[in-house]
Amino acid sequence: MQRAALALALLGASVGAIKIDFTDDASIKNGASTIAYGLMKYYSGNETGQTPGVLPKPYYWWETGAMFNTLIDYWAQTGDDAYNAVTKQGLLWQVGEANDFMPVNQTTSEGSDDQGVWALAALSAAESGFPSPSDGEPQWLDLAQNVFDDLVARWDTKTCGGGLRWQIFTFNAGYDYKNSASNGVFFDLAARLYLQTKNSTYSHWASEVFEWEQKVGLISDSYDVFDGIRTESCGTVSKIQNSMNAGLFLHGSAAMYNATTSSEWKTRVDGLLKGVQGTFVKDGGVLFEAACEGQGTCNVDMQGYKSFLVRGLRATAELAAYTGGTVRPLLVSSAKAAAAACSGTTTKMYLGKPGTVCGFSWVLENGQVFDGKIGVGEQMNALSAVISTLSSGGAAQGGGEGSSSGGNGTSTVGPSKTSGTSGAVTASVTPPSAGTRIAADAVAVVAALGGVVVGLW
Repeated sequence: MQRAALALALLGASVGAIKIDFTDDASIKNGASTIAYGLMKYYSGNETGQTPGVLPKPYYWWETGAMFNTLIDYWAQTGDDAYNAVTKQGLLWQVGEANDFMPVNQTTSEGSDDQGVWALAALSAAESGFPSPSDGEPQWLDLAQNVFDDLVARWDTKTCGGGLRWQIFTFNAGYDYKNSASNGVFFDLAARLYLQTKNSTYSHWASEVFEWEQKVGLISDSYDVFDGIRTESCGTVSKIQNSMNAGLFLHGSAAMYNATTSSEWKTRVDGLLKGVQGTFVKDGGVLFEAACEGQGTCNVDMQGYKSFLVRGLRATAELAAYTGGTVRPLLVSSAKAAAAACSGTTTKMYLGKPGTVCGFSWVLENGQVFDGKIGVGEQMNALSAVISTLSSGGAAQGGGEGSSSGGNGTSTVGPSKTSGTSGAVTASVTPPSAGTRIAADAVAVVAALGGVVVGLW
């Protein structure tokens, strides 16, 4: 009986699946449009009476910033501006009074990594030439630079010889933890700001963060990127690895290599890429979330991490062009598997095109392609993977090797928007034809007794 039910479920999941010819950019864009449409059906912040820039529960604030970054990438790669107005509205609504993504309704609970994710979205907007805010509003590059300044001010040399604490305020759980997510967004931000501006301050901090991660063992000699350390025992490293952290450090290292062409940064790019291949790639060359996917223990936050690794890989192939022969086949294999996983039947939780809801795992066995896990993270992962295979950007191009990428360099800072409710902003949502803080559940420590790894989720 159970086998029959499973067979029927799999049969139903295949109906309406997203079919993409990965040799044809038009087909890729059409498939990406379907996935993007499904992603946006989870978001209601642009509707009258709702708060722009906030996803509903169970998603934490950071994930909306990650979603907007994915939508900026979508526009830059495909040229489809259907969601640009919604993306711009949401980003600007959450900038806070100091134009640094610390809005009143999030300030007491957000961590440094949450803030950094939003800054990276703004930086992606600047890099890609995403439509600028109006005069009098903070500009994309300014927002990224303001958050960078905040993170510099939080650099803590009193414990563990440096590094950012995960939490900003002492009263939040995790203040005694220095994690690779917070330091990773800081590093990625610094490196990419250096590529944009050639201001040596950013280069200094990119090197400072990377070297600190190595010094305390959060980046190993084999370039594995581990989760974090407790400030009371800086020598004990939590060796959980997640794809987001690997993606952040890979992306930033590729940016530094592009800006400097130095052998040191090439060594780091090569090491991190090899680490990704050894940890986050299954047989057949498909990405997976090593810490939890095989055990079925990935929580809502972790289900969106692969989008960061895909972005980092795509950027690496562009910024360190010599890696393209290694990276692009991996992206294509993963994109094919991701598209196949976008074959779930529509439920009350998914309002996209019937039969196209994206699952989480891309490495299922026994002919199964859809695992039944759905949500914002799953759609982001799949969308990032599919657009990464496009032969050229539809709206913006990155710089060539050894040169900075084009972007929005304006610096006219204006008043911010405070959080609240808004009138509706309409996106083009015609169906295509074809989690309080980031990693809140991913704090992990290596227990001294028995050598047991304990995950505190």
